Amino acid sequence: MFDFITEEHEMIQQAARDFAQKSIAPIASHFDETGEFPIETVRQMGELGFMGIEVPEKYGGVDMDTLAYALALIEICKADASHGTIMSVNNSLFAHGLLKYGTEEQKQKFLVPVASGQKIGAYSLTEPMSGSDAGTMRSRAVLNEAGTHYILNGRKSWVTSAPYADFIVVFIMTQPEKQHRGVTAFAIETNRSGFERGKKEPKLGIRASATSEIIFDNYECPVEDRLGKEGEGFKIAMTVLDAGRIGIASQALGIAEAALEASIQYAQEREAFGKKIGQFQMIQQKLADMKTRIEASRLLIYQACLAKMASKKKGSRYSLEASMAKLFASETATYVTKEAIQIHGGMGYSKELPLERYFRDAKITEIYEGTSEIQRMVIARSLTGLR
Repeated sequence: MFDFITEEHEMIQQAARDFAQKSIAPIASHFDETGEFPIETVRQMGELGFMGIEVPEKYGGVDMDTLAYALALIEICKADASHGTIMSVNNSLFAHGLLKYGTEEQKQKFLVPVASGQKIGAYSLTEPMSGSDAGTMRSRAVLNEAGTHYILNGRKSWVTSAPYADFIVVFIMTQPEKQHRGVTAFAIETNRSGFERGKKEPKLGIRASATSEIIFDNYECPVEDRLGKEGEGFKIAMTVLDAGRIGIASQALGIAEAALEASIQYAQEREAFGKKIGQFQMIQQKLADMKTRIEASRLLIYQACLAKMASKKKGSRYSLEASMAKLFASETATYVTKEAIQIHGGMGYSKELPLERYFRDAKITEIYEGTSEIQRMVIARSLTGLR
């Protein structure tokens, strides 16, 4: 249907679909209920190459493009959005940032083991009192007198994969007087003294994706582990989030597709008043609207993927395309899962079916990596050029 989707794209999509349906779907309910981290299947995703899809082979990845990544992630998220979240952070937020801004030494040290699935990466921007407004963060990094290490202190919150991460790309204030222009990025190792994992968040959805605070108490970060220059952290964070938003849009689409497929099957099987419920116009309208929004989301995601791929040659940003895809797909996921529960009636509200899990998982896609309100602001600013 789309000439830019090659046989290679279809192969990784099918590989992800097979793995997701055979290995993830049967255990998704258990890990959602317990909140345990699915470390075994995460390791398997790494072995299959899903944790570093866009990373060159010399750095442990499979050297494919953004479209391949999105197609694979959609399939993983159709089975379980928690696994998709872990995969998305590893690829979009951690690996992409190291690949784009890391030195050769940093890539060998941090990127290779994460892209190959041996280690787990994470990304930390948010703080308890600083979300979208990164210029107000209270964490601090101060260069020591010898100029060899930065001393990190502070508390970061809502860090996906933090309870199990080996490495984290973290953004901390080095020059508070400059606000967001005083933020600097660091790649840190979680097994060093001065690092502590804080409380694990009790979440509504994506419960198997472990999320927690992290605390720095005089953590010594070598200067050579600084990512980019001092004060470039905010620029790095926002650039990386562009890639991340394509991942979240793909996650949202996967959730929505799973909910629609379940709804179609139920409409074909469930009977009421002597008819299949799919014969009733109200159900038909819901299915038609769900499908249309899903396909519109898909096109926006493809557009964002192609824009990101083109940006490598042109050196351009793709913020507008990524924000539009993330905004529409995330709101579509919430809409579709809500309608899916309505179609299923009481059974949709029961934990015997995965519909209520889809509904809970969908909501976060409207919040993390930039809320829907932030996406609308990014889109409007792209249109008007006004700040």
